[in-house]
Amino acid sequence: MATQALSPRIRRTRAALIAAGLDLLAARPIDAIAIDEVVAAAGVAKGSFFNHFADKHAFAAAVAAEVRAEVEAEVTKANSGRSDAVARIAGGMAVAAGYALRQPRRARVLLRDQSVAAAADHPLNRGLRADIDAARAAGHLRAEAATSGVAYWLGLCQVVMILLAESRPAPAEAQARLGEMLAMGLAGLGVPEAHAAAAIGEVLDGSLSRGT
Repeated sequence: MATQALSPRIRRTRAALIAAGLDLLAARPIDAIAIDEVVAAAGVAKGSFFNHFADKHAFAAAVAAEVRAEVEAEVTKANSGRSDAVARIAGGMAVAAGYALRQPRRARVLLRDQSVAAAADHPLNRGLRADIDAARAAGHLRAEAATSGVAYWLGLCQVVMILLAESRPAPAEAQARLGEMLAMGLAGLGVPEAHAAAAIGEVLDGSLSRGT
């Protein structure tokens, strides 16, 4: 059943469970968290948990998906004025990096569940998939990006988020690390060096400094 079709009471219960999960999963993996602990933190009955989630691993995936949706909303906003598909691909990583710096606890929740949007055709990957297809159609990416580009870029974004969320570097250092990862990542996709440099310059532009 779609979330928007649920009654207000059921939506409140689910929201309370998700909020509890965000707090608990920021500190520990799901295998170290009991369902009793989740429902106690949420202030709901244990039976309510199973009305929404098949088990605690499905719960953890749903919590991580909430965070990923937040990141994707920021990516969409940041890329709204960009016409170049390569710059939009780079922009997604820049947003992920900024999110990890601003919201390290929520970033850890996302990074704990590697199953979130792992498939290239997952709805949460629709924007990245479209940008990779557009960049390929324009001749900017290597042929392998058609099948492996989404997984490759998501993996790099996760690495960047881990580095920044855990080490919490100063803005200048974070900017430098992000620039390096973007350069290596775009090279791996096959983007010509000059085009990659222009895209990186467009998406960096002090964004991490402003976001912290």
